[in-house]
Amino acid sequence: MATLGIEEEYLLLDPVSGLPVHKAEEVAGYLHRSPRVTEGEIQRELLSCQIETATPVSATLTEAEEYLLNFRSQLEAAARKTAVVASGTASAPFIEDHYPELTDKERYRELRDSAPGIVGDQFVNGLHVHVSIPDREAGVQALNRIREWLPAIVALSCNSPYWLGRDSGFGSWRVVHYRRWPVQGCPPTFKDAADYERRVAQLVSTGAIIDRGVLTWMARLSDSYPTLEVRAGDAQLRARDSVLIAALVRGLVSTAVEEAGRGIDRPVPEAELLDAAMWQAAREGLTGQLVDPVSAGLVPAQDRIQALLDFVSEALDAENDTEWVRAGLQDILDSGTGAERQRRAMAEGGTAGLLELYGSALTGE
Repeated sequence: MATLGIEEEYLLLDPVSGLPVHKAEEVAGYLHRSPRVTEGEIQRELLSCQIETATPVSATLTEAEEYLLNFRSQLEAAARKTAVVASGTASAPFIEDHYPELTDKERYRELRDSAPGIVGDQFVNGLHVHVSIPDREAGVQALNRIREWLPAIVALSCNSPYWLGRDSGFGSWRVVHYRRWPVQGCPPTFKDAADYERRVAQLVSTGAIIDRGVLTWMARLSDSYPTLEVRAGDAQLRARDSVLIAALVRGLVSTAVEEAGRGIDRPVPEAELLDAAMWQAAREGLTGQLVDPVSAGLVPAQDRIQALLDFVSEALDAENDTEWVRAGLQDILDSGTGAERQRRAMAEGGTAGLLELYGSALTGE
């Protein structure tokens, strides 16, 4: 059985204007005083309008969802006390034209100095899923094998349609935004763990990135835990959708580890097709066609998600996750991705309707 952990990032917004509010220190202060939240669950992010949490290691989806719902309920209470809205949107729909306030941390100041134009509007939030691996060698082989499916995870998780007060035309503007960083997108393939370490060390030595933490590939080996970390997903409005994506990621990693152990070969997509597939997934979400990065063909998004489900089916069965995942996928197919729900809320209620969605979804079903 593979365990998992989930990292979620949240934005703090003004309840009327929807602009980011730099009150993370105050919100974190209330969270630290809550007996229902542990110190390890509260983390600060790059900007002082962001809060992050990391679940404890979870064996089951129920455990993971309970952790997230508990933290979100405490976050909602802390945000209310500071007169802000805590949101699971993956992009701020509106931003002011002055430079944002950074969290008071030396590493973040170094990051700003290395790329001030990028850091200055990094109002985007991701969903990061850690899945346990036997060792780093197995992790590298799994990393090579999950690449073709990362665009499908992007499409399913789209939840950042608005930027600068208007519809970006993308379901995930966050994915497009991240393309500005020097090391991003789908990772390359690696011969083995030694090759991975050598090439990462080379990237750091160039000075283009300040440290290994700025490897913003969609998936990478964790330097802190014995896990493969998948970073393809947008932050989610609802906890249940975060857990659904985590379940699929666990299924992907477990399937890849098992196939690699048995010596089963997988096709290696061309880098440019993977890049095109990622762009298409970020734009279309589940509403159009996606690029199959192996065949180079266009397929209906729902067919691609079904192919992903088929690929991980045995791993889902082994973890008793199949029923949970099928129900969660059907719910998203019926109600839409987060991006689709945001667009409906904006169309029906304007900014007020969008903020109402953010608030109600944080702890809602």
